[in-house]
Amino acid sequence: MSKHYRYYDLIMAAFVCVLVCSNLIGPAKVTQIEVPLLGTLTFGAGILFFPISFIFGDILTEVYGYAASRRVIWAGFAGLAFASLMAWMIVALPSAPYWHNQHEYEVAFGSTWRISLAGLVAFAVGEFVNSYVMAKMKVISAGKHLWQRTITSTVFGEAVDTLMFVPLAFWDTGIIPNDKIPLIIMAQVIGKILVEVVLTPVTYTVVAFLKRAENEDYYDHNTDFSPFALR
Repeated sequence: MSKHYRYYDLIMAAFVCVLVCSNLIGPAKVTQIEVPLLGTLTFGAGILFFPISFIFGDILTEVYGYAASRRVIWAGFAGLAFASLMAWMIVALPSAPYWHNQHEYEVAFGSTWRISLAGLVAFAVGEFVNSYVMAKMKVISAGKHLWQRTITSTVFGEAVDTLMFVPLAFWDTGIIPNDKIPLIIMAQVIGKILVEVVLTPVTYTVVAFLKRAENEDYYDHNTDFSPFALR
């Protein structure tokens, strides 16, 4: 990416911040609410702001293109991996004899290697699916109907992310009963898509501002869509 942008680095930093927070803060709590027509929904609290990372992905791909979004996804992957490693190391350190909060600390930050690895893999695959669908639909639609692209790409990206993460992290662990996993997957996907829908006006506003400020509206006509090409 040779062109210099005013806000690209700030969006990257915000994306990584949201991603790390959603994976370190949210998973520590499982909540349950009653929803009319849908009944009881059970989900990790991180669902409240994890979808924001997909909104960032939509904005990046819409304005700067798939390649620019790909760089941010890998930056987020590296940040999440580092945060997970540091959390594991700090939890593993022996506590002082007079410090009696080890159990609470482990509950909040002591994700197992399986959960951390599942989160990393699911995040990367889901984000790349989201950006790929977004970029392809923009070319096909000639840049029209942004809301269709943002919602459709989120449906695919969030579905892949959740379908990978929940079984990889919790199947046969005893943390969540196996028969409840399909319900949690459904609740997570629905919740994340609803967040995208609700925040669509915000996405429109940010995209319009960035396109004017950056003088950019990228179309991925000849893009190498390999996740591993960092150009």
